[in-house]
Amino acid sequence: MTINWWTLGLQAVNVLILVWLLSRVFWRPVAEAIARRQGTVEGILKDAKAAQAKADDFLAEVIATREGMAAERNTLLTEAALQADAAAKATLKDAAAKAEALLRTAQLEREHVRDANRMAAASESARLAVDIARKLLERADAGQLKTPFLDQLIETIDAMPHKDKAALAGTVGGIDLISAVELDDETTAQIEKAVGAALEGQPRLNFRTDPALIAGFEIRTRHFVLHSNWAADLEAILKDLQDAA
Repeated sequence: MTINWWTLGLQAVNVLILVWLLSRVFWRPVAEAIARRQGTVEGILKDAKAAQAKADDFLAEVIATREGMAAERNTLLTEAALQADAAAKATLKDAAAKAEALLRTAQLEREHVRDANRMAAASESARLAVDIARKLLERADAGQLKTPFLDQLIETIDAMPHKDKAALAGTVGGIDLISAVELDDETTAQIEKAVGAALEGQPRLNFRTDPALIAGFEIRTRHFVLHSNWAADLEAILKDLQDAA
């Protein structure tokens, strides 16, 4: 096989011419286009990175806001729970205080009712005892008991101040002297003398009868009453018993 150096040389020249043409006509515009595209891509990438950075910042802000909202929500829930707990405790305390007050009131009411029942029972017992004593005393002979009751009446008059004696002796219309039984003339005269001496004067005595006295006497005026009889003694005893109940 023989090599045609002329042909080979022409081919080499053609290749060189083709390379020169490509480098001048095709490669430079392509390279410039590639460079421009690369700049555009770099700009797009730069913008994308800026957008990504903004997106990251926004996302971080959103996350921070969500975390802040979550923290605030937890704080609000905690405060609400504390307030609800405090309100519940206050309500329970108030309810307990009201219940205690009601129980105390009920207890005081029970004690009041018990005391009232006890006093009523004691008063009724005292009244019953006095009624029994009254019935027993009514069986006694009131006429035979005139002297001790008259003596007691005179002693009471003697113990009165002088001005009271004078006022009683000077009573307009006289003094009502009540006895439990009818008195004979001798007894009325004896009483007039004794009362006159005790009052240091001569009062007018209006003799009247009241069996309710049981036994004894009583002096009455419009503004004055002097007791010396069993009925008054029994009333005094009843009052003392009721006061002591």
